[in-house]
Amino acid sequence: MHYQTESWGSYLPTRSVGDPLERIERLARENAVVIFSISSCCMCHAIKRLFCGMGVNPTVYELDEDPRGKEMEKALTRLLGSSSAVPVVFIGGKLVGAMDRVMASHINGTLVPLLKDAGALWL
Repeated sequence: MHYQTESWGSYLPTRSVGDPLERIERLARENAVVIFSISSCCMCHAIKRLFCGMGVNPTVYELDEDPRGKEMEKALTRLLGSSSAVPVVFIGGKLVGAMDRVMASHINGTLVPLLKDAGALWL
């Protein structure tokens, strides 16, 4: 797993620094699998373990370790339309969703093809 610990501002053009949704979309496009997480969240831990167990190396953004993490969490909540903002998974730059959507995709067999198409899984 690759944990993103540097300030997210260094990855962004100046014009998008104020908009958390634009930042989320940009970060999601930068890697094959991106997980927005909170370090103390058990569901976040489970989703990270799922991907690592499949041989996928996700990029993880721990929202509680970033000074603008609360803004990002609020934007993710709006994006998902739910009360729980994390974990949120993007594959190939596209929103897969929270834990329930990822697990449903895993169970019904659509997760592996998504990972292969994104270049995150080769087998």
